[in-house]
Amino acid sequence: MKIFTVLMAGGVGTRFWPRSRTRNPKQVLDILNHETMIQATFKRLKGMVDLSHIFVVTNAEQKEIIAKQIPKLTEKNFIIEPFGRNTAPCIGLAATIIQQADADGLMVVLPADHLISNKKEFQAVIRQATTFAADSGSLVTLGITPTHPSTGYGYIQRGKEVSKFNGHAIYKVKTFAEKPNPETAMRFLESGDFYWNSGMFIWKASSILKEIEDKLPELYEGLNLLKSHLNKKTYNATILDVYKRIRGISIDYGVMQTSQNVCVIPTNMGWNDVGSWEVVYEISEKDKNKNAGDYKGLQVVDSSDNYVYAPKKLIALVGVRNLIVVDTGDALLICRKNRSQDVKDIVEKLKKNGMDEYL
Repeated sequence: MKIFTVLMAGGVGTRFWPRSRTRNPKQVLDILNHETMIQATFKRLKGMVDLSHIFVVTNAEQKEIIAKQIPKLTEKNFIIEPFGRNTAPCIGLAATIIQQADADGLMVVLPADHLISNKKEFQAVIRQATTFAADSGSLVTLGITPTHPSTGYGYIQRGKEVSKFNGHAIYKVKTFAEKPNPETAMRFLESGDFYWNSGMFIWKASSILKEIEDKLPELYEGLNLLKSHLNKKTYNATILDVYKRIRGISIDYGVMQTSQNVCVIPTNMGWNDVGSWEVVYEISEKDKNKNAGDYKGLQVVDSSDNYVYAPKKLIALVGVRNLIVVDTGDALLICRKNRSQDVKDIVEKLKKNGMDEYL
């Protein structure tokens, strides 16, 4: 059984502006440690997957900076999209390439910018998932056991138990739920059968392509055309043409939410998608005033519960609480912690106003 890992690394991470830019995306930021998000993701795979079976899906603009993060990667480790079309085309493209390399190849699809503190549990549940996916042909996803009624994550509801191995139960997925309001999130938590949607997937390349053929025929048609041009001089022109014609859609909307062949493995691996500056504050070490961040110096008067990133400046806070302050030299972000999800709206505004030098 050959296992291939696909790291999805083509996004920008607009909620992490102004640190995250097109040429310096979230996955290459050292947000919490002395290593970047993608370096930590790559290190997590050690001992599980051959280097030649690790693929990074990104775009030409970001490939160079990602390659610098992981010098062991070669040209063969990269799958380049001409531009982003969300996760369904990204995964479909990777599946098409993997299936050509191995008709029965198994895919472990991972976002490149998530935090996982329990590497041992991560590897154990991935090994179980690959075995089950190989035997059953199911689409497998990992559900994170919730620790609080989060409104920032999508949820997966489990159905009947279909298998159990080494302490991990595997369930049929009953339903997917979008990010809930606080009351619904509390009901999910109290029910005991809902899990956070991790965005990690395990399946045979052939299994996901079959689902795409059934549910996203336009995408499948494009991938099938592309398949006949792999490793040929016509490939670059063909993929550009295909990506111009297909619509962008997530794998969750396009396949997972309507498929009858989806299973979930609950796990608690210290997972966090690190989806906003507020989350970074929550998981960062705090000083005695409950301030956190990365700064040259921080002087405070009656100020607490703030996150500050300003490694080259002295920052002074007077009488403020619950703020995000991020200074990158050419741009300064100041917002309430509970509005940090809306930073993406600033990025959209910059695009609309043609201020590309800040993107």
